[in-house]
Amino acid sequence: MSEHNEIKGALADPGPLGLTGFALTTFCLSAINAGLVSKDALGVVIGLAIIYGGIAQLLAGMWEIKKNNVFGATAFSSYGAFWIAWAIFELGNIYKWFHVPEQGVLLFLVAWTIFTFYMWLGSFALNKALVVVFSGLLATFILLDLGAAGNHAAHTLGGYVGLFTAFAAWYASAAGILNTVYGRVVLPVGPVKK
Repeated sequence: MSEHNEIKGALADPGPLGLTGFALTTFCLSAINAGLVSKDALGVVIGLAIIYGGIAQLLAGMWEIKKNNVFGATAFSSYGAFWIAWAIFELGNIYKWFHVPEQGVLLFLVAWTIFTFYMWLGSFALNKALVVVFSGLLATFILLDLGAAGNHAAHTLGGYVGLFTAFAAWYASAAGILNTVYGRVVLPVGPVKK
């Protein structure tokens, strides 16, 4: 790491970590939802959901609190908790600790859609890259809601939109990293709130 990017006592931006933990986990589950990868690969997603999409993203949220970033703290902490909860539901179903019925899945997804809706509204005050991420995520949740209600085509389409969302989050993460280490705009994210 170059010296000009290190400021003594400063906290590094946890945003790229949170975004990439979200992106990678979303990518893997969305590939399964889209039917591009067998459901037999679900164990990979469960591991990622606990560690990278879950714990790493939750930690990014805690570090956003230290940086006094209410949007980042709420987004990363919440979606980190989403992934951990999702993994617990999946493990519960697999190992028959408990069963989450389709109505429970629908309830879970609709609740997250509501949360994502107002986070989407908040993203408009930040930058265009985050608007794209949250627009994709909101569309993904709406399609997955419809899928959980019985529309298989919507579930599959939700997988494809989830893949788009993952790539958008990876772009935003890459921008946060590359723009910082090069000390200039390498990947633009659009206007930043002043």
